[in-house]
Amino acid sequence: MALLQHPLLLFPRLQGRPWRRLAAVSVAIALGWAGVLHAANQSVQGAKKEEGGFDGDAPTAILVEANSGSVLFEKNADELRAPSSMMKLMTAEVVFHAVKQGDVKLTDEYRISENAWRRGGAPAGGSTMFAALNSKVSIDDLLHGAIIQSGNDSCIALAEGMAGNEKIFAADFMTKRARELGLTQSTFANSNGLPDPGNKMTVRELAKLARHIILDYPEFYKLFGEKEFTWNKIRQPNRNPLLNSLEGADGLKTGYTKEGGYGMVGSAVQNGTRLIVVVNGLEDPDDRATEAKKMLEWGFRNFETRTLFAAQQTLGYARVFGGDSRSVKLWSPEPVKVMVQKNVNDKLIARVVYSGPVRAPIEAGQKIGVVRVWRNGNIAVESPIFAAESIGTGSTVRRAFDGVSELVIGMFRAGAEKL
Repeated sequence: MALLQHPLLLFPRLQGRPWRRLAAVSVAIALGWAGVLHAANQSVQGAKKEEGGFDGDAPTAILVEANSGSVLFEKNADELRAPSSMMKLMTAEVVFHAVKQGDVKLTDEYRISENAWRRGGAPAGGSTMFAALNSKVSIDDLLHGAIIQSGNDSCIALAEGMAGNEKIFAADFMTKRARELGLTQSTFANSNGLPDPGNKMTVRELAKLARHIILDYPEFYKLFGEKEFTWNKIRQPNRNPLLNSLEGADGLKTGYTKEGGYGMVGSAVQNGTRLIVVVNGLEDPDDRATEAKKMLEWGFRNFETRTLFAAQQTLGYARVFGGDSRSVKLWSPEPVKVMVQKNVNDKLIARVVYSGPVRAPIEAGQKIGVVRVWRNGNIAVESPIFAAESIGTGSTVRRAFDGVSELVIGMFRAGAEKL
């Protein structure tokens, strides 16, 4: 595979203090299989239908390759909508994280309060684990009830057990954890996605959350593929229709509210490739299942993985402030890969983005920024990049010179912004 790189260009932008700026090193990648590269903003990513692209009916949708994070298709992916029961993924992640950190144990038991029983149990008429009032249920069983049976009572019991009440859990546990994971738009008002104006998520952030669960909690992810679960002598099948209709499907979660419509977060593995699909806002449960399956099948059929940058390949150089070198070499310890359509001229552009100049001293392996790859104007991949070498502190003269240089550049920029 031919890989040609054009000269690197610096596009600094002011960020806070005058001497700080966000530098984007653009690498235009001309690939023998990819055609000419450009960037633009579009609400739908992917080739046109007549070019082998996907043609779907979901108001909001996204398809992602799990390993690299490559976005294969998106449609209104940043539109906030009611996530319905798909929001239970966030509750599950909070619990997974707490177990992994040792804050709670799977054998810990929480009581089913009257609130959990009345609002989420049998009296509510919604999806439920059918946990008995005032019974004590282990975290392990509550997770089974929340994930396999979509139990609203399960989620409320987990929230009350961990935080004291559901509102505190939504605000201080779910929201805090979401921000730590980079979910910047999601908001939560309860633990289960029952109708509330405060419950909002995008399909992009649902896909990001699903990818995190799959990659970081493989031992817990197995729950999403279990076909049934019995509690209180009531056997219920998993509500995910993909498990029985698509080869390799093993997760994740369906959802429905009148406000949000029918949605689904799904995942499947075929020939060693895992894809994640999220659709939301459909008017019929059959359409939801058909749309998700059709999108996954299209992705498996039409895409393949290509390496843009090899492991430890130099991706660029970041400017250094006060160091014994003026710049530091940047690389990724892992290959930077992207999914491309087999018979379509995808248009790509890669940029190395960092806050700079980077202050010395710098340790080899220190994270400096990210490399972002756009396909057809939308971000397809974002991977961290690191210093490939150590840079020591420069002399007093060098630090003084860099300080004056940054001051002059800052003054020049301030003047230019007034024009």
